[in-house]
Amino acid sequence: MNPTLTRIAPTPSGFLHLGNAYSFLLTKALAEKTGAKILLRIDDLDQERYRPEFVEDIFESLDFLEIPIEKGPKNRKELEEEWSQKFRMDSYESALDQLREKGILFGCNCSRKKISQMNSSGYYLGHCLGRNLSLDKPEITWRINSLESDLVSIIQYPDKKVWEVIPQDSSFFIVRKRDGLPSFQLTSVIDDLRFGVDLIVRGQDLYGSSLAQSFLAETLGLPDYQKIQYFHHPILKGPKKKKLSKSDGSTSLQFLRKEGKSLNDVYQLIGEFSGKPIEKFEDFQELIP
Repeated sequence: MNPTLTRIAPTPSGFLHLGNAYSFLLTKALAEKTGAKILLRIDDLDQERYRPEFVEDIFESLDFLEIPIEKGPKNRKELEEEWSQKFRMDSYESALDQLREKGILFGCNCSRKKISQMNSSGYYLGHCLGRNLSLDKPEITWRINSLESDLVSIIQYPDKKVWEVIPQDSSFFIVRKRDGLPSFQLTSVIDDLRFGVDLIVRGQDLYGSSLAQSFLAETLGLPDYQKIQYFHHPILKGPKKKKLSKSDGSTSLQFLRKEGKSLNDVYQLIGEFSGKPIEKFEDFQELIP
């Protein structure tokens, strides 16, 4: 069956860059190919990093990229008054309560520095699993015991079911941060199901997150999540062959717009960084199987 709804889910923590544009344009191409509508879901729970100018940049960038949004906020006012994740906190808290009742969570007080010191890869490998730290203790992160998982299944677009083990970069993933807010992994699952998303386009670097979220949905007893199709695309790398980030000012869409770059210029820059012959929007269709 063809999917009916895909989504674009930026975080207003910086100005969007060419890597975001690449993913968003692939989402548009896949939506056109399948007939799916596009939902704009802005992940705005982290109010410490939230800035109005970053939200405005999302709408300006989508307009510049000529990406139609059929569902979701049309401007910052609608986001803050109707579509903000704060209005879905009850659903997130309910999911956290359910996970706690299942006894699958453990507390962790490891900092990023400590995790890096324990493992040069930077991956968290369950150091606090047997420490029995109270989940009610202040400044405690809630992690899920992914040792409880076996093989996890996801559907790769267009219709290939695969079974994988959650990789080290996503094992023992966080479901509640030390500030008490639910994590991206948890809110993403709850939001996608709430809105009826059945096609997710994301970078290959988030493949582990896809497996983690599928395991999380299964643990929460949410079978509809297993119907979601995933399209994982290669990561766009900049001149230094590193993944683009919001700190790369020269590749931000806002900077390029101010420099007078056109949409066709952006297509060509994406083509240069991806090593693909991209000069017009139709070329993105050729990247989809």
